[in-house]
Amino acid sequence: MRSEGQLVVAAGFASLIGTRAENQDFGAVHTGTALEQTRHGIIAAVADGVSGGKAGRAAAELAVRALIEGFYAMPDTLGPARAMQVPLAAYNRWLHSQGRGEIMTNSASTFTAFALRGRRAHLVHVGDSRAWRFSGGRLTCLTTDHVRPEPDLSHVLIRALGIEPELRLDHGDLELAEHDRLLLTSDGVHAVLNPAKIAAILGENASAEATAERLVEAAIDAGGKDNATALVLDVVRLPAPDHDGILAGLSALPFVDPPRPGESIDGFRAERVLSEGRHAVLLVATDGEDGSKVVIKFPRREVLSERALRLAFAREMLLAQRVTSPFVLGAHPVRPDRQTALYGVQPFLDGETMAQRMERGLPALKSGLDAAIKLVRAVAALHRLDVIHRDIKPDNAILTTDGGLKLIDLGVARLPRVEDFRVDEIPGTPGFMAPEQFEGNAGDELTDQFALGVTLYRWFTGKWPYGEQEAFQRPRFGKAPAPSTHRPEIPSWLDDAILTALQSDRDARFGDVIGLLRALEGGGSLDLGKRRNLPLIERDPVRFWQVLSALLAAGLLASLLLR
Repeated sequence: MRSEGQLVVAAGFASLIGTRAENQDFGAVHTGTALEQTRHGIIAAVADGVSGGKAGRAAAELAVRALIEGFYAMPDTLGPARAMQVPLAAYNRWLHSQGRGEIMTNSASTFTAFALRGRRAHLVHVGDSRAWRFSGGRLTCLTTDHVRPEPDLSHVLIRALGIEPELRLDHGDLELAEHDRLLLTSDGVHAVLNPAKIAAILGENASAEATAERLVEAAIDAGGKDNATALVLDVVRLPAPDHDGILAGLSALPFVDPPRPGESIDGFRAERVLSEGRHAVLLVATDGEDGSKVVIKFPRREVLSERALRLAFAREMLLAQRVTSPFVLGAHPVRPDRQTALYGVQPFLDGETMAQRMERGLPALKSGLDAAIKLVRAVAALHRLDVIHRDIKPDNAILTTDGGLKLIDLGVARLPRVEDFRVDEIPGTPGFMAPEQFEGNAGDELTDQFALGVTLYRWFTGKWPYGEQEAFQRPRFGKAPAPSTHRPEIPSWLDDAILTALQSDRDARFGDVIGLLRALEGGGSLDLGKRRNLPLIERDPVRFWQVLSALLAAGLLASLLLR
């Protein structure tokens, strides 16, 4: 499940001197080599030298250069936020000491920078330069100016590089979306242009370079006398989502109680409760932005730890975005800046689960086989990505009204190279768990196949192959009776396919679920309507032994009478 593709960003930079004698602003973008970008990311920064001190331009330029050189020299395991903090803190101590000398007396600089890595942007800030995000037609300021609170003293900085011996940086991070526009401005832009004007210019959708030039020119044309600098980053393409990035985004979201029907959260209006399970509450809702029907999933904290719940939601969100299969439920896209609490959003499916369909009676063999093949294809799509579902059962497969099938509930899936749950927190349904899982196996392709076998056994017969299991029971795995024992019209090839998948000996199962899929598809070309003549011992074992016992007793009685 490694990330695919590469982060692609278009950058534009512009700076005008205004009426000042010198341009003390400085900005830069460094995309780095392919290796640097993969390990560390892309850096963009704007600094504004404080005019009240000497060598303001030098202070600003050296700050940006110190960040870029230091950032790529840090170990990639340090993380973007820390990799920016360390070189800037060192530079701040140097600049503060130089400010007490003659050459750079009272020298200081504002500083605001982005580090883009993967699908996230990490922000550091000190002073009164600003960082902005323009997404979905909305402009959001991401920083707070460090200035005196009095209106007539709002130009006086209380924090900046070089002012204090120890650096106090503001940190932030955000999930990126394709077509986002990130913006850095010096106060020569945003002190003259209000947010509405800035948003209007960004909304013109010109190139990043043209937009940056347009912003600084508009600031000067509006009467700005200060240096005006703008740096624009257009997010053209993002790498495929990764688990760690999604989990990092979820870690900042609080747990909340689900809204009641009629209430709203983040623009989603709850209509009714769909289900209340052990681990989550599902609500049917309407997305106020596009009017679509969705299902919102809120975690319940009664059973699992908060860590386990966040892991589960991260898995479900990742797989919903990464797995491309018509038989696996996808995600309903939600802008990162819209979501304020921990919940998941999925498209609403009009239909019923396999379990609900079974309550109305067993499916016909032909339609039942069609659903079975789609379910196995869904699992095969996961296994191609080395993903193990770990909770396959009729409750987790939805039959849609248009004849489709969607495998759901990917929150407990096992992903390669991703932190797993604690052993005592791996949920599973005992009746569908393979024997080796009760010995400590955390789930693999063969245990998924076993669960598929049990699911199909129940789907076609309504019975349990080894008896229904309770959570506190240690199950007994013997030899499961053929499905045709319970339903005589089931053909022998379907008997064999299902019984092979649910063998208690894992080595006796198919080598992979593709083997099961081939068995089902190959048998499906035969006439399912033809009823085979089963021997009495298979149709009704009890009646067979009763008849045989009666015949033996009659024979014994006859032999005694003849004597």
